Amino acid sequence: MKIFLLQDVEKVGITGEILKVANGYADNYLLPKKLAIKITAANEAFYASRAKKVEKRKEVIASKTSMLAQKIQSMTITLKRKMHDDAKLYGSVNESEVVDLLAEQGVSISKSQVIFDKSIKSKGVHPVTIKLSSSLQPKITLKIVSETE
Repeated sequence: MKIFLLQDVEKVGITGEILKVANGYADNYLLPKKLAIKITAANEAFYASRAKKVEKRKEVIASKTSMLAQKIQSMTITLKRKMHDDAKLYGSVNESEVVDLLAEQGVSISKSQVIFDKSIKSKGVHPVTIKLSSSLQPKITLKIVSETE
């Protein structure tokens, strides 16, 4: 079934796209929740013109996102934390600390976009992935140092 998305649906598409989805998915989920409208022969031209506007907007967003990815890729941020004598942290580093450090550098992201390969519990340099989109996932370098340094 052809549908026009009224809202972003994760792992399906973004607002304003025309997509083909399974009939059951459209009838049982997208249409009742008013996330999409069914495309018919009568309204196809109207929604096709709206979809073209969305394509232009997606191109602008993609270019801004790629510029942000380049900026993030070259970043190294430093976090000062209390540590035991053996260079272990009292607690692990969490996503909100990374978000706050990036905000100080002028990069605004949400906690859900910060991905740790493994929990960070020790002093040193650690890679942290920032998920901007499904294809753009730059890594920043997070340097953990002691508060006494």
